[in-house]
Amino acid sequence: MTLTCYVNGVLRTFDVTPDEYLADTLRRNGFFSVREGCNESACGACTVLLDDKPVLSCSILSAKAEGKHITTVDGIQDEAKKLSHCFAEEGADQCGYCNVGFALTVYSLKKHNKNATDEEIKEYIVGNLCRCTGYQSQLKAIKAYLKGE
Repeated sequence: MTLTCYVNGVLRTFDVTPDEYLADTLRRNGFFSVREGCNESACGACTVLLDDKPVLSCSILSAKAEGKHITTVDGIQDEAKKLSHCFAEEGADQCGYCNVGFALTVYSLKKHNKNATDEEIKEYIVGNLCRCTGYQSQLKAIKAYLKGE
């Protein structure tokens, strides 16, 4: 079957099978910034934005993206650099594997609630796991990013 959608603002057409997951479709077509993690919807490494909302691409069938806008971290490079700088300033950047999922999730948060409280931030990022930090430095970095620092 054919999937037609926008990826990072560009209209794209992909051949997909009915049981294919979006992460697999994107990676098979060269979007390697979409990370593979647990493949069980538990870690957030595969996060992309689907119509500006974070989704776990390993758990969404590609067919669900028909006609929609998909954003990978490649589509928000300037914002990802800003967040990366905030992570570095707070010592929240260790192995970096989770950063792509965090970048997309936090970018979406900024678009929808740039004045988020600590609790709202924690709730928004609950699906993004990091095995290297204790999340406090990430919380500080996210708050700095939301403030535009």
